[in-house]
Amino acid sequence: MNIPTGTISFLFTDIEGSTKLWAQDRENMSEDLARHDALIRAVVEEAGGYVFKTVGDAFCAAFSTATAAVTAAIEVQQQLLQTKWKIAKGLRVRAALHTGEAQQRDEDYFGPTVNKIARVLSAGHGGQTLVTATAAQLCRETLPPKASLRLLGRYRLKDLAEPQEIYQLDHAVVAADFPPLVTLDNRPNNLSPQPTRLIGREKELADIGGILLRSATRLLTLSGPGGSGKTRMALQA
Repeated sequence: MNIPTGTISFLFTDIEGSTKLWAQDRENMSEDLARHDALIRAVVEEAGGYVFKTVGDAFCAAFSTATAAVTAAIEVQQQLLQTKWKIAKGLRVRAALHTGEAQQRDEDYFGPTVNKIARVLSAGHGGQTLVTATAAQLCRETLPPKASLRLLGRYRLKDLAEPQEIYQLDHAVVAADFPPLVTLDNRPNNLSPQPTRLIGREKELADIGGILLRSATRLLTLSGPGGSGKTRMALQA
């Protein structure tokens, strides 16, 4: 098949709590995982997508259009709900969709677009499908019947400098109510929220991040004249 290039819509999925499921019921989990893999691969290919990577129980698929990715995501969640699993409580799969440009190499994709969808996926819960603002804008007018997009809000995600606007993909036959997203906003800390985005300072932020990642760094002090933005830059870092 033709591998999508240029502007690509990605669909990422993974099984919620798979490590615990393996520990509790290895034999049934092995059988269920094989069914799960076959199901997702078949749905993706039927919708015109391309599975370019699997990592454990996670699937990474690329589509030429956001509408095709949304169609696949809905069908995946529907079929997962309809499947009779060996595992006692069944398999619950979270999914995320994002659209953007990515570098293609050796039948794989790289770049900020791929990094972003991975972070969005990690914020969701089993049975939930999250959609970025970019993908939502592209597919809003061509959603499948009984499907809708619900804005959940703007959230801070690990390694992403700016808060992300995240939507939930709803459908008449899939679950709609989930706990709060797992984001930096829901983790206790004493950092005050920043009402505006930080302009510039990319080099300084990169330098700070590099120093903080050194194992020998126990304390880092930012110095400079009053009003030069030391506190703001520290909070951003």
